[in-house]
Amino acid sequence: MGVVSANVTDGFLEAILARDFPRASGLLHPDIDFRAMTPNRVWEADGPAGVEEVLRAWFEHPERDVERVEPIAPGTVEDTLRVGWRVHGRNADGPLVYEQQAYVREHDGQIVWLRVICSGPRPVRGESAA
Repeated sequence: MGVVSANVTDGFLEAILARDFPRASGLLHPDIDFRAMTPNRVWEADGPAGVEEVLRAWFEHPERDVERVEPIAPGTVEDTLRVGWRVHGRNADGPLVYEQQAYVREHDGQIVWLRVICSGPRPVRGESAA
């Protein structure tokens, strides 16, 4: 395993944001090791199809509009890349924000190990709502 290239990770994130889940799963190694945690659930999946199913469950929120995504500075821990993003959006109750962090490893130009944690959507209050 080597350090994940920005191209693989960036392509994966772009595909998710575009809700192009088949393209995202195409960047995953057949032996993907995937685990994630959202506020109410721990997720595990086997294979790219299993990860795609999880991604669809997370990101297909018709009640939630994404207005912008701010990347968080990436970093590395030896062979593991850390990436993150803050999502600003809106739902029926008003503006919201949530943050996700991912730790990624690659093999043969594909993501082979992926851990994700999500803060869950939080209502935006005061001046930061702008």
